[in-house]
Parts: sequence; C-alpha cells; structure tokens
Amino acid sequence: MKLQSFFTSILLIFFSLLSTPKPVSANHSGFLQCLSLRLNDTNIIPKVIHTPNDTYFSSILSSSIQNQRFSSPNTPKPVLILTPVQPSDVQSAVKCARRFDIHLRTRSGGHDYEGLSYVTHNKPYVILDLRNLRSITFDNDNRSVWVQTGATIGELYHDIGLKNKTLAFPAGVCPTVGVGGHFSGGGYGTLLRKRGLASDHVTDARVVDARGRFLERKDMGEEFFWAIRGGGGASFCVVVSWKIRLVDVPSKVTIFNVTRFSEQSSLKIIDRWQYVSDKVDDDLFVRVMLQRSDKNMVRASFPGLYLGPVKILLELVNREFPELGLVKEDCKEMSWIESVVWFAELGDDETLIDVLKERTQASLSFKAKSDFVQEPMPVMAISKIWRRLEEEEAELAQVIFTPFGGKMNEISENFTPFPHRKGNIYEIQYLNYWRGEEKEKYMRWVERVYDEMSEFVAKSPRGAYINLRDLDLGMYGGVKKSKYEEGKIWGVKYFKNNFERLVRVKTSVDPFDFFCDEQSIPTFRSLDVI
Repeated sequence: MKLQSFFTSILLIFFSLLSTPKPVSANHSGFLQCLSLRLNDTNIIPKVIHTPNDTYFSSILSSSIQNQRFSSPNTPKPVLILTPVQPSDVQSAVKCARRFDIHLRTRSGGHDYEGLSYVTHNKPYVILDLRNLRSITFDNDNRSVWVQTGATIGELYHDIGLKNKTLAFPAGVCPTVGVGGHFSGGGYGTLLRKRGLASDHVTDARVVDARGRFLERKDMGEEFFWAIRGGGGASFCVVVSWKIRLVDVPSKVTIFNVTRFSEQSSLKIIDRWQYVSDKVDDDLFVRVMLQRSDKNMVRASFPGLYLGPVKILLELVNREFPELGLVKEDCKEMSWIESVVWFAELGDDETLIDVLKERTQASLSFKAKSDFVQEPMPVMAISKIWRRLEEEEAELAQVIFTPFGGKMNEISENFTPFPHRKGNIYEIQYLNYWRGEEKEKYMRWVERVYDEMSEFVAKSPRGAYINLRDLDLGMYGGVKKSKYEEGKIWGVKYFKNNFERLVRVKTSVDPFDFFCDEQSIPTFRSLDVI
C-alpha cells in the first residue's frame, strides 16, 4: 500500500508539471521523475518539489525576490522550484539536472543585485531554493560555527549574540542577506577594517559539486576551497554550509551618527574623511551616506562604529578627524549585537535582537553600481554627486562610501579571489530605488553618476565588487567572442589577476560548465563562438 501511494505521488506531480500553461520539454519531465524517485519518500516530495500549479508556488517564488525589478508579470518564471530539506536532496537535484540537461539557479537570500539567483532570460530553468537549509551549529571550544547556506546573516548574528557578548563575525549590515551569496562573494561590513572580509574567516565548507558529490575542504582540495571564498560559489558548486571562525569584540562598543544638510559643511567633512578614514585606528569605522532627507533635501550622514568606549573615541576623533564635529550626544555605548541592530536601522535596544531573524521582502526596485577609489577625489567630484542627488529621479537614491585600510591592507589580494585590498582607500556604491514599473529614468541616473566618476576611481581595470553585481559590465552572448573571452571582460573588473586562477579552478572542477549564469566564471575550454 505504501509503495502504491509513493508512485501515485510521483504521477500526480508528473501530470501537474505537464499541465502547466507554458510548454515544458521532455527533459523536464524526465528530470522530475528522476528527482521524485531519488527522494524516495512520499512525505518529502511535496516539501521539496513545487510546480507552477502548486498553491504555494507563487509565494515561494516571490518571498525571496529582494529586487522588485525582477517580479513583474513579464519576468521569466521557473519551471520548478526545489526547496531541499536535507543535503542529500541537493545531491539528487544536481545529479538529475545534469543527467537531463536542466539549468539550475541556486538561491540563498535572493539579494543578487541583478536577480541571477532566481531569473534567467535565456532558457527554461529550475530554482534550487535553500531556504530550509538554515541550521546554525556552534563549537564553543573552538569558537567556530557551521552555518548552512540558507540562513541569513541576521539569523547568524542573532545566534552569536545570544551565545556570547564578546564574540562576533565580520559580515554585512543587511540582516536579510543570505550567507550563501554573501560569503562566496567576499562579504564586508562594519568590522572590515579590524577583521577583513567574511570570506577571510571561512575555514571549511560542505558543497555538492557538478558530479553530485558531497565534499568538504579535505576532499575538494585547496584551489576549489579558495575559489568559493570570494569567486562566487554558484560558478563552481552548490555550497550547502560554511564553517566560520568567530572574532573577538569588546563587551561595549560605541555607535554614532553625525548628519549635515549644508553642502559646504558636508563637503568639508567628506574631503577630510577621504584622507583619514582608511588610516585611523583599525577600531574605528566611519561611513559616508549621501541621500535625500524626509524634507527632500540632500543630506550627508556619517554613521560609525568604534570598538571601545565613548571617552576614547572622542579623544581619537578630536585628534585625527576634528572636522567631523563628533560630540558625546552623537554617541551611544552598547553591545556589539545591539550595534548590529542599530546599523540595520531596526532600533538600538537589545530587546529588539529577535528582529534580526525576520525575513522581510524588499518592496522597491533598484539598480546599483560600484567603484573602488585609490586617490582622494577633488571636492568638485563630490559636489557633482550632491547635485545629482537633487534631481527629481533621485528621490530615493543613495551613494555610500565605505572605508578600507586596516586589515584590508594587510591581507594579500590573492589570499581569496576578492582582490580589492591594499591601495584602495574606500569603495563607492551608487544606488537608486523606485516604486512601480517605470525604471528607465532611474537606471539612467545611476549610469550618469557612474560615468561622471570614471576619471576619479580605480583604473586598468576599473574595479567592481561581485556582491554588487552589475550586468552593464557585460554578459554572455553579447558579442561574437568565445565565452572565455567574453567572461574576461567583466571577470578582471571583479577579480583582477585572480580571474585566470578562477578559470583554472572552474576548468578542473566543472569542465562542462554545468554551474553557469550570465556572469559566471568560464572554463578555458569555452572556446566556441557564441
């Protein structure tokens, strides 16, 4: 009876797929049968396999779309969504997908800036959504954590904060970002000057490779392990979980924010910031944020974190950066985990720590670009940005300057694939958000600001950050070149000299390019003309 029920479930899913409104190839039918047989449990199948006819298909698809630019009715939709409940489900998905030539997109938190973790315009595809693989396991003796790829950095921060007030992890400020994409692209936040990138503190990983094998660091080898810690893991495998090393923080840190509305006073502070922000004590992190205020005026904000008490912070800033005008009233002492909540703009009370676990969906569309700056910009260049922010289409725009220096100067640019370290004084992110379907004028705004800054930023190549993905840099199929030649166009901007090493790893571990997207790492064998 149990066997009959099992095959009945397979048939129901099979016919459900065949009855979808869009045509489905025979390959997808074979893939579905293969996967259903491999899962081999009637209770698991409906938890893992979701067809367009399923009640929850649309809600699962939309729940992790963090850029509403890719949620319109015209956006291509997947043939299936898979939500594995155990690592072996991922192996089954990869083995069946490879057998039946099915294209997979792997999604963790859904924050890919160009939506590549859940959208492709080139072919039918299946989303491998890792939302159910989100366990976080502590090894207190070794101050390390195994965190599954489907967890968010907010969930990770939350659990660290509950365990220990003097341990932390150097990742980003947005709590809904999935650890999978964040770690595999590098990952930076308020601790980068003191501790470097998130990927610098990954000590092991568990992955499913293109052959469907489950591997750890000792099995995959050091080159494979190197590639997934900053080279974009989705080009090489499905990372199921990461082992990370925690770092020390004081029991009390200090957060602060200084805001200015006058262009003249703001530019004076920013000009000085460019000369000191990467050179001051590594315990100090001060960001610059330019955006419109509630009164529709451009404002400059200088939020910061100091790994120590207010008294020492004020002495340091008054000595090294008096132009900031920091006073005690701008500051507040708190625990590190409270500072995480504050930087996420969720409050500044430790009782709010549970909000870090919430998986909210973004309501706006956006476009972003990035740059690295190696010499201070003239005030005139910052003034250009200020003027652009006064324009009508920049109502929700932001330009963010993130300081480097400190630990970023000490780690070699080939320690991980992320190469933008020593020599860069800060990174810029240009962002514009909007509501509704209209997008052209908002995207053009980002392009104009980016173009105007070209003479003031890093060159040869003009760098970009893979975690702030930008398809304007190029994508496969755009020109009559080999895939390798096309990939190199944007690959050297993301990875500089590390690009060739990443290609060697890709050629070794995924020679048939099973894991691919519009900007994935190519193989040396990708010599066919597109």
